Amino acid sequence: MNQLILGDCLEVLKSLEPASVDLIYLDPPFFSNRNYEVIWGDEGEIRSFQDRWAGGIDHYIAWLKDRVQEMHRVLKPTGSIFLHCDWHANAYIRVYILDKVFGESNFRSEIIWKRTTAHNTTSKKFGVLVDSIFWYSKSSNFVFHPPRAIEHGEKYTDNQYKFLDEQGRRYRLHSIERNPALGIRPNLIYEYKGYTPKYGWMMEREKLEGMDSEGKLHWNMKGTPQRKIFLDEVEKPILGNLWDDIVNVQSSKERIGYPTQKPEALLERIIKMASNEGDVVLDPFVGGGTTVVVAERLNRRWLGIDQSVAAIKVSDLRLYQQRDLFSKPFVVQLHKYDYDTLRYKDAFEFESWIIEQFGGIANTKQRGDMGLDGLTADGKPIQVKRSDNIGRNVIDNFKSACERYDKTRFDQNKITGQPIGIIIAFSFAKSAFQEVARLKNEENLLIKLITVEEIIPIAKKPTLTLAFRALGLDAKQLHELEFTAQGESAVGIEFYAWDWEYNEKEGLFKPAILHDKEGKQTFKFKAGPHCIAVKVVDNDGLESLEVLKLKVNGEIHKQ
Repeated sequence: MNQLILGDCLEVLKSLEPASVDLIYLDPPFFSNRNYEVIWGDEGEIRSFQDRWAGGIDHYIAWLKDRVQEMHRVLKPTGSIFLHCDWHANAYIRVYILDKVFGESNFRSEIIWKRTTAHNTTSKKFGVLVDSIFWYSKSSNFVFHPPRAIEHGEKYTDNQYKFLDEQGRRYRLHSIERNPALGIRPNLIYEYKGYTPKYGWMMEREKLEGMDSEGKLHWNMKGTPQRKIFLDEVEKPILGNLWDDIVNVQSSKERIGYPTQKPEALLERIIKMASNEGDVVLDPFVGGGTTVVVAERLNRRWLGIDQSVAAIKVSDLRLYQQRDLFSKPFVVQLHKYDYDTLRYKDAFEFESWIIEQFGGIANTKQRGDMGLDGLTADGKPIQVKRSDNIGRNVIDNFKSACERYDKTRFDQNKITGQPIGIIIAFSFAKSAFQEVARLKNEENLLIKLITVEEIIPIAKKPTLTLAFRALGLDAKQLHELEFTAQGESAVGIEFYAWDWEYNEKEGLFKPAILHDKEGKQTFKFKAGPHCIAVKVVDNDGLESLEVLKLKVNGEIHKQ
């Protein structure tokens, strides 16, 4: 299952299986001693910033090395890691971390990405225009699909490949006559369709005839042939380690307001060159979500980790921007879970999920299970009730189901005073506790009652109100409206996101604005019906959605 996980990547990585990841890309916080590194400004990010700065460069390297060692453990033998850094610590990172953890023999390249163009500087040094991306493999047997140069622009194509054949394929012309400087070769001097080059052909007759039969010869008005080189058959050159053909996102429509956001083209190149479809891609500092968004689009499985609530939720929203009805599901794992989402989740899906969280084994059958939803690791029956105030009747029915399921184990647990089974629910009524006590005292039968909140932390999602007011018509007769969203949460509001064309029927929230700290936006509408949606995210990562339907004509009506 594709996952976004809120937490310190060191702890999350420790929970992953060894050799379970095919490709790792990390863009960790740079060692730049600049406050701009605190980007989202939430508690998790600030805590991480303070941790890595506690003791200067030595502390930073130790902080990062601990995490890279865990990345080495979870990487498959055929896998690669790409670590993105800048000049402040790149030498330390290579020598004291990557060479030590992965071994000097597994160094593949230092990719130099030109992220900006030359600019004026008042200091007595060159402006820094590039970042380093260190590429190491785990072994000598690694996945590698050599990347090739990006297509030339339209202007270059028009100038160089100016001819079109009958099928509309672009081509350019190239001489097939032998260069005089190479001297004469008698076996290459022959007549073909009335033409004999003075110094001979560049190829033997058989190859020339084959070219002609494939439609790859162009005859000019003088009866002189030239070779057609088709644009769609030209193999672009394999790239070296200088990547100066991918621009940053500062003026791109990709830009989401995340200062260290990397372009999707950069991650697309890395993912394509070092993994295959279906492979697992890991980004332990997911930041603005570029890695997981590209991995999803390229049909890779993925895992994104970050300590920042904003980073996880913005990545979540970016994934939703490109989702459709055929997209694969993914999980967002937060520190707390929303009561309403869990309480009204699909019953069978919830039963399986909460049993796994409890450490049990869920029943894969939905019928014929005698009312039992799973087993503990040592084989005790589990029943899940996606309800509150579970009463005595549930206890009575569960007792009978446990006895029918395995009479021998039931009797043994009764004799030894072990629980005959476990019931999980959101809450239990007084009558349930009374019946459990009676069974224990009178029949020596022990049933454990466990609330969902004892297994996973639960919180209430934020509340949200949405108001608007008309600002008037602009020069193009578009109606400008001002919207104000007001979220309330005991833990505080993190940010808002806005979708001006919400598809209520499909329930697909595709925000045009990802990270609004104020909850206030203006937007211009054409006449007609409109469906606006806003999400609020609190500091626990829980969210609420509010939808507003408007009909914009001479007046603006709320529907």
